[in-house]
Amino acid sequence: MEPLRCYNASKMTFFYVLRVPGAYIECRLQGLLAHTCMTLVTDRGRGKGGDMSSGYYETKRHSDTMFAYNVYPCTIPKDFSFVPLHWQDSMEIIYVKRGSGIVQVDYEMFTAEQGDIYIVLPGHLHGLQSVPRESMEYENIIFSLPMLMAAQGDTCTEKYFQPLVQGTATFRCHFPAGSPQYPALSRCLDAMDEICKTFPEGYQLAIKGQLFSFFYGLAPASSAPLSRQKHKSLDRLKDILKYVETNYHEKITIADAAGICGFSESHFMKFFKTTMAVSFTDYLNSYRLTMAARMLASSSDSIANIAAETGFENLSYFNRVFKRKYGCTPTGFRSRH
Repeated sequence: MEPLRCYNASKMTFFYVLRVPGAYIECRLQGLLAHTCMTLVTDRGRGKGGDMSSGYYETKRHSDTMFAYNVYPCTIPKDFSFVPLHWQDSMEIIYVKRGSGIVQVDYEMFTAEQGDIYIVLPGHLHGLQSVPRESMEYENIIFSLPMLMAAQGDTCTEKYFQPLVQGTATFRCHFPAGSPQYPALSRCLDAMDEICKTFPEGYQLAIKGQLFSFFYGLAPASSAPLSRQKHKSLDRLKDILKYVETNYHEKITIADAAGICGFSESHFMKFFKTTMAVSFTDYLNSYRLTMAARMLASSSDSIANIAAETGFENLSYFNRVFKRKYGCTPTGFRSRH
C-alpha cells in the first residue's frame, strides 16, 4: 500500500498515512502503525497492530493541545468508498481539490465539485460518499476552536467563538466557487497550504492569522442554529449510530433500534429513512460490510470468521451482499488489498 504524505502543523513535521479501505492509519516510514485518523476495526479490539475500534464519535486527538491544526489529503474512492456519518469535538473544513463526490452535513446532502468548501462545526454529523465513475480529491482541515479563543475571554471569544462551541450560532455549511464569500475563504485555505509546505519561522502566527481571516469571511454567512426539534432528532440519530457502532457484530432488530430512540417500529423506520435517505436495514448491512472490508484488508482471519465477527450469520449471504457492494468476492477483495 502506498502511504500518503500529510502534515502536522503543531509539530512542524510531515507524517505518513497508510491507505486502508475506509480508514487512514498514521504510520512511520518503517511501516509501524501508530493510530487512526478515521477509526479501524481489527479483530474487534484484539487487533493485530493495536487496539483500534470503529467509531461514529471520533475521539482521536489530531494533534497536540499546544497547536491543534492538521491537514489530511484524501481521495475517494481510492482510499475508501465512503466515510460513514460521524462527529467530533474539533472543527473541520472539507476543501474539494479535484473531481466530484457526495458530502453530507447533518440533514443536507450535496454533490461536491472542484473548489467547494464545506464547514463542519463541532458536534455536527458529516460523511462522504463516492459517485459512480468519479473520484474526488479533497483536504480534511481539522483544528480546535479553543486555539483561537482567549483564556480570559475577549470580544472575539464571547461574540463569535463561544457561541459556535455551545451550538447557539452556526454558519451555512456549503460555499461553492460562485458564492460571495468564496474568494476570501479559498484565499485563506490556499495560504495555509502554502505556509505548511515549508513551516517558516512563526508559521503558527501565520496559520492563526489566516484562521481569523477565514472566520471574518464567514461572518456574513451566519445563520440561525438548528431548531430545538432538529437538535433532538440529531441527538436521537447520534444515539442510534453509536448503538450500531457498538453492537453491529450482534443481532440487531428493528425493535432494538426503535427502543434506543423511544419510537415504535413503524415511526422509527420512517424517521431513519427520512433522515438518512436509506432504510435502517440497508444502512446496517452497509456498515457491517464496511467493517468486513477493513478486516479483510488488515487481518489474516478466515472469511467465515470475519463474516461472523461483523454480524452475518450466513456465510453465503455475506458473500453475495459483499460482491453486490464491492463488485468482487471477499477473497478477491483481500487479494487486491
